[in-house]
Amino acid sequence: MKNPLLTMTLALSALLAPAVPARAQEADVPRKAESKAKSPKPGRSKAAAAKAKARAKAKAESDAKAVDINSATKDQLKTLPGITDAYADKIIAGRPYKSKAFLVTNNVIPESLFQTLRTRIVARQAGVKVPTK
Repeated sequence: MKNPLLTMTLALSALLAPAVPARAQEADVPRKAESKAKSPKPGRSKAAAAKAKARAKAKAESDAKAVDINSATKDQLKTLPGITDAYADKIIAGRPYKSKAFLVTNNVIPESLFQTLRTRIVARQAGVKVPTK
């Protein structure tokens, strides 16, 4: 044979061919890991699940306390850090917002101020109910 790659491939397949039937027979043997009861996820303990649940609850509470930029009054907007009378007026004039990020894209407030406020504001849409649990 003139092609060394073909020769090497044929030699390798000849070496591995006897291993294929042995592997097929192993598949019929039941394994202990696949027993009746399923084991819990190995990486997730009760403490990790409790932390995740606490984080979800804290996020839901913070969303409930967040100021809605589409419906807040001028006084409510001024309670946010960095929002002055001028910024509050610009926010009210630009309503409604599809997203809180539109405050920056529409040049209502600067990016640095938005980064400090982004966890404290939301932009809820009129007529859309927020699901509660």
